[in-house]
Amino acid sequence: MNKTVLITGTSSGFGASAANYFAEKGWNVIATMRDTSKATGFKNSTNLFITKLDVEDTASIQSAIDAGIERFGKIDVLVNNAGYGLFGIFESASREAIQNQFAVNVFGAMDVTRAILPHFRENKSGVVINVSSGAGAIGFPMASIYSSSKFALEGWSEGLRYELASLGIKVKVIEPGGAPKTGFLNRVGGESTGLQLISDYVPFLEQTGKMFQSMALTSDEDAVEKVVSAIYESATDDNARLRYSPTQDIQPILNARRSSSEEAYQQFTDSIFTQANN
Repeated sequence: MNKTVLITGTSSGFGASAANYFAEKGWNVIATMRDTSKATGFKNSTNLFITKLDVEDTASIQSAIDAGIERFGKIDVLVNNAGYGLFGIFESASREAIQNQFAVNVFGAMDVTRAILPHFRENKSGVVINVSSGAGAIGFPMASIYSSSKFALEGWSEGLRYELASLGIKVKVIEPGGAPKTGFLNRVGGESTGLQLISDYVPFLEQTGKMFQSMALTSDEDAVEKVVSAIYESATDDNARLRYSPTQDIQPILNARRSSSEEAYQQFTDSIFTQANN
């Protein structure tokens, strides 16, 4: 029997690409999204099932899981991919905007996982894959809210890993760097509501914006392919590895974060993030 994966946020980006990739590999794919009218990027496949799932609507979560099980009999892997980035100055973000960021990036992933765990426990197996970000390990300027949501996702994943390992269920985390072809950055303008401009920050915003434009030039052009391949690898490699960081653009900072002293790490990141504003 072919294995089955449920992927959230498949209307574009990593989610859509992952759905096609798993289907091409012979998997049954439950491709979920808030608005199924946006399901235009899929290749024709008899083993790909599209259904509505809004991570902020627990009823739609359960309905999608039930429909997927009815269609394919069993779900083996969950990919929590749905998410967006709220970028800007923390002081300029409304309380509602911050809550919305966590509602999708953190609580949405938690709610989908909670809903599928009884099925995984019944089968004494399963893999939960949480798509995080390099910003889940590193605090970037203008991304304090987004980073904090991904930090939370990673902390939850790391603790959850031990709980579920006792039941034969694995937890994996994917940490992409820049991904210019996913459309993620294009979504930011539409999702980042609840922000006001505070003039005192304008010089910082201008200089930091230039820094990010420069960093974008070094982004992996094949980031989508690398991330999708890492998602598939984490679903199939049958080991206890927790984190996968597939793109090269984020590696220098991740290595500094995890392989050097706190002082050395701060000096390294200050040389990147603060020199733009000196």
